[in-house]
Amino acid sequence: MSVQPVTVNSNSTAAIKLRVFSGEVKVKDKPWSAAKSYVHVCAFLEGSADAIQTLESIGWQSVKTLGAVIDVSTLATTSHIILDGDKSLAQLAQEFYQIHMPNLIENGWDIDVDDSFPFRPIEVQGEWYANLDKAITTTTDWFDLELGLMIDGERVNILPLLVKMLREEGAKDKLKEALADQEGGVVYVPLEDGRLLPVPADKIRFIAKTLIELHDADSLTDEGKLRLSSWQSTQLVEIEAAMQAAQMRWFGDEQVRELGAKLKDFTKISPVDIPNSLQCDLRCYQEQGLSWLQFLRENNLNGILADDMGLGKTVQALSHILKEKESGRMEKPILVVAPTSLMVNWRHEAAKYAPSLKVLTLHGQDRKDFFDLINAHDLVLTTYPLLSRDKDHLIKHEFHMLILDEAQVIKNPNTMAHRTVQQINARHRLCLTGTPMENHLGELWALFYFLMPGFLGDQKKFNQTFRVPIEKHGDDDRRENLARRVKPFMLRRTKSQVVSELPPKTEMIQTIELMPEQRALYESIRLTMHERVRQEIQEKGLNKSHIVILDALLKLRQVCCDPRLLKLDAARGVLESAKVQFLRDTLPEMIEEGRQILLFSQFTSMLALIEEELTKIGIPFVKLTGQTKDRATPIEEFQSGKAPVFLISLKAGGTGLNLTAADTVIHFDPWWNPAVENQATDRAYRIGQDKPVFVYKLITEGTVEEKIMIMQQRKATLLSGIFDGKQDTDGLFNADDLEALFEPLPQ
Repeated sequence: MSVQPVTVNSNSTAAIKLRVFSGEVKVKDKPWSAAKSYVHVCAFLEGSADAIQTLESIGWQSVKTLGAVIDVSTLATTSHIILDGDKSLAQLAQEFYQIHMPNLIENGWDIDVDDSFPFRPIEVQGEWYANLDKAITTTTDWFDLELGLMIDGERVNILPLLVKMLREEGAKDKLKEALADQEGGVVYVPLEDGRLLPVPADKIRFIAKTLIELHDADSLTDEGKLRLSSWQSTQLVEIEAAMQAAQMRWFGDEQVRELGAKLKDFTKISPVDIPNSLQCDLRCYQEQGLSWLQFLRENNLNGILADDMGLGKTVQALSHILKEKESGRMEKPILVVAPTSLMVNWRHEAAKYAPSLKVLTLHGQDRKDFFDLINAHDLVLTTYPLLSRDKDHLIKHEFHMLILDEAQVIKNPNTMAHRTVQQINARHRLCLTGTPMENHLGELWALFYFLMPGFLGDQKKFNQTFRVPIEKHGDDDRRENLARRVKPFMLRRTKSQVVSELPPKTEMIQTIELMPEQRALYESIRLTMHERVRQEIQEKGLNKSHIVILDALLKLRQVCCDPRLLKLDAARGVLESAKVQFLRDTLPEMIEEGRQILLFSQFTSMLALIEEELTKIGIPFVKLTGQTKDRATPIEEFQSGKAPVFLISLKAGGTGLNLTAADTVIHFDPWWNPAVENQATDRAYRIGQDKPVFVYKLITEGTVEEKIMIMQQRKATLLSGIFDGKQDTDGLFNADDLEALFEPLPQ
């Protein structure tokens, strides 16, 4: 609360002379609040009772009101006031000099402050300075900052004095009030001997705000210096700029200042060459991402690549990995942890874009047979669910880099996954996620605690400093402070920011591995249906076995989507679906990015299962099937943005709809006639669409889905003959094709 100037009693007509000095008084009989024999006293040489009341109103006490007998024989005056109260003497004196004394003088008081009185402003003569030195620690990542000025020929570091003020609630409020005054202002900082150092707020504004943010028992070292890590280099740059603007000398380490300048301004990061062995072209923003990743590695820093989905976080990471390998720095393998649903995608993209990398996948029941081969590979892939089971094996190894894909999985620091990744020994760490924060700031803290422990303080301190003030009190200063602190270590480009570099339509095959029970069910049905098809062909011939073949392929495709689609006893207990898990992993991120999504399936029963899943995770949606009577309402709600997801059956919504609000299309179960599938995609990709469209086709690895997709590339009209009900399949579908479709899953 701000202190208001004292109101001077207008009835006082006599001239008031006030001498402020130090005197010795003795408290007799019973203890007084000060309970000491030396206090600071001011004496009225001339005045009235009104004058005494005026000073009492600002926290001073009259000798007559102390409730004790006091020996004032050393004072040759008639009226006395003791400088005391609930606040400290220094704080009362500061308020007196800064606020009340100018007001009293303006109202005719004659005030003389004796040199014996320690709580008085001193005249500052000397140069302000800031000094930055490398700290002597086990690492070279810490720096000690000192701020002060020369007083009477001696260097005085004022940081401990500011921290002391911050520990006194009233003084802290006063300091914050002075710093908030953008037009100047003076902060009276008490020195150890009691004198008040008048400090222009402009000279300490930034560093004082940093101290306010950090103030606790560990803010300063034993030498009274503020210890900052190289992760806080941007703050050092801002402090330096503030010091120079205030005409203060700056001493210190050039290397960390240069680092901070680059972190503060991304354009100062030098571009790097594309890896020679990368088998694709990078877009401009992806090249910048590679340069940023290399810059972090070069300076022993870690960060979050937080681009929107579909902008190529994986290929940027693979480029970064190739750069490390080609440079000879990658003496140890790189470990990637990803959701199970994305494991196959990593393997496929590594094979496609970085075929020179030796990749080891630690997945499946036989994975323990390969732990000894980790150091013989460049890239090691594993999943979050396996971390706790394989922890003892993983922590034995040293990795060149640890990459967490969909890193929001560790947003809860109390989970086993978070605790495990903290224990893995890696030189560099990187998070890939389009949603570094989904619900609250604590999730952002969890990611940075993995990347750079201590960068945002411990969890309790972070909550006190940032989360509570921002989330509960709407503190914009703290919000800006936090944003400024994390900005250098989080690179995020949205689709709208790089729209000029994107093609109108980007199609992606999202390969997904079946889950264990789902895989076992698939193999069981494949064996049974394969035998039935063979018998049917043997008895009736290929051309007359169409119905049995179609039924067999349908059952296999249903297993690929979700075993619950099958009306078989064997499928009743299998509740896991790799594709549904993919939606769980990715839809929240897409929604967070502001995507409008069309999700197509030919199975209305599959849409019903997805509907249940969206309800569980709280994602609004609308739905259109052949049973929908009112088509206008769901279309309007989707186009207006009320529902970010539109579930559509291919037959009901594959044609005749104009849904240009959509920028993402997901084909949950691919339609084997490309023309029909493209017609569905064109509900979004059509005239009037002003955004690039991302199209995801979900394909389960090694299954009939993948095999038919490969055949489709060879025989463009094959699937129209099979799945559009044509009986004449001669020349389109032969025995070899059939055997390929019923091949077992790869081990």
